[in-house]
Amino acid sequence: MLLSHGGEPSPTGGPVARWSVEQVLALAPDEASRKAGTRLGAAGPWTGTGRDGAGAVWGLCKGSGSTPYRTVVDTTGPAYSCSCPSRKFPCKHALGLLLFRASDDAAFRPGEPADWAAAWIEGRRGRAAEKGGPAPGGDAARGPADAAARKRAERRAERVTGGAQELEQRLADLLRGGLAATDRAGYGLWEETAARMVDAQAPGLAARVRELGTITGSGPGWPVRLLEECGLLHLLDTAWLGRERLPDPLATTVRTRVGLPVSAEGAPVRDHWLVLAQYDTPDGKIVARRIWLYGRESGRTALLLSFGAAGRSPAQALPVGATIDAELTPYPGGGQLRAELGEQFGAMAPAGPPPGITAAAAPAVYGDALREDPWLDAWPVTLRDVIPIPAKDGWQVADAHADSALPIAPAALSRPGLWKLVALSGGGPVTVFGEIGHRGFDPLAAWEPGETEEGGRTTVGSVVQLV
Repeated sequence: MLLSHGGEPSPTGGPVARWSVEQVLALAPDEASRKAGTRLGAAGPWTGTGRDGAGAVWGLCKGSGSTPYRTVVDTTGPAYSCSCPSRKFPCKHALGLLLFRASDDAAFRPGEPADWAAAWIEGRRGRAAEKGGPAPGGDAARGPADAAARKRAERRAERVTGGAQELEQRLADLLRGGLAATDRAGYGLWEETAARMVDAQAPGLAARVRELGTITGSGPGWPVRLLEECGLLHLLDTAWLGRERLPDPLATTVRTRVGLPVSAEGAPVRDHWLVLAQYDTPDGKIVARRIWLYGRESGRTALLLSFGAAGRSPAQALPVGATIDAELTPYPGGGQLRAELGEQFGAMAPAGPPPGITAAAAPAVYGDALREDPWLDAWPVTLRDVIPIPAKDGWQVADAHADSALPIAPAALSRPGLWKLVALSGGGPVTVFGEIGHRGFDPLAAWEPGETEEGGRTTVGSVVQLV
C-alpha cells in the first residue's frame, strides 16, 4: 500500500536544494529506521532515480521480492510515498533515497518524473491547489502548509525540551553520586542516556552524551575533563530551556547545537576563495567532510560541510591550494562559519598562502569566537613564521620572531602530517593553517617557503596537506 505524509511548500517558492545527511537523519522516526535507511543510502539497491525542479525525488529500490519498491519524496513538505508495507513515516526506503541523493547528487538526473511517481506528485499538488493556492513551491500555498509546519516545529521543540529537562536531572544525579564513580557503571549508562536524547529528537545532545562516555577512565585527570564537558552540556541544556531570552544569533546557534536542522539563508558572498584544507572524519557509518576556504577580497573564512552515507565518500571535493571564483551562502547563527557553495565562475587557479597571525595572537582569536559560540571545540587560524619544535610532552609551533609557542594538539601527534611539517620547515619558519582549541593547535596544511630569484622577486611555495 502507498504511505504518505503531508507537509509544507518551499519557503522560497523556487528550486529546492538537496538536503544534507544530518537533515535527512533528523527525519527518522526511530533509531532502527535511521540504521536501516543508512544501509540503503548508496547506489547498490537503487535504479530509475531522478528529480524535478520543484523538490521531488524518486527511485526504485530493490527489496526481497521480485518487484522493486516505488519510492517518491516531495522535499518541499516533506511528504513521502512508498509501495512498501511499512507504517513508519518516513520509511527506510524514503530515508535511503534522500541519503543517497545527499551523497551523490549526480545520480539523480533532472527531468520529468516516472509515470508512477508523477501520479502521486500531481495528486498531492492538485490537492494543495484545491485548498486555495498553487501547488507546493508556489507563494500562495504557504498559509495552511506553514501553519502545519509551525505545529510540527512546536511539537519537536516540546520533545527536545522534555529531553533537555531529563538530561539536566541525569547530570544532577551524576554529580551527586560523584564523577569518579562513573567508571564502574560502564559505557551502557551513557549509551542509554544518548538513546533517550535521540528519542527526544535532539541528536546534538545525544552526540555530546556519547562523548562523555569516551572520557570516563580515559587516562590521568579524566574526572576533571568529564566535569568540564558536563559543564558545557549543562550550559547547552539551560540555553535551550531559556532560548526565548537569548539574542537571535545565539539562539540559532543553540538550536543548531541541540541538533535542529537549519538552512543557508544569508546573502551570497562572491569572492576568490582559496581552498585551505580538506579532511574527512568518520561518524559511525557516515563520513563527514570539512573543506576550509578563505576569501581573498572579503577576508572571510568559511566551512563547507558535506556527508557520505553507507561508507561512501562525500561527493563534494576541492583541490587544496587552488582558488575558485564562486558564491557562498552563509548559514545563520552566532560565530558560525559554515556556508553552502553556490555558482562557480571561471576556472580554478593555484595561489599562495593567506595572510596569517602570530602564534601569540591565536589564543585570543579562539577566545573571541567562544563568546559567540561557547561550545566551539576549535577555530581556524593561519599562523605565519612558525617553526615546529619538540617539547617536553610532544611538539609545539614556536614563533620565529618572539618568545611564544602553541602546543600541537594530541590528535595530530600520531599523524604522519606532523613529520611532513617538520621536514617542510627544516628548522626554518613556515606558514601553517589549522584549528586552535583548548587542546592545542591542529595543523592541517602548510606552505613551502618561497625562494628569492634574481632581481629580488620571491616565488610562492606550494601547499602541503597535513591530514
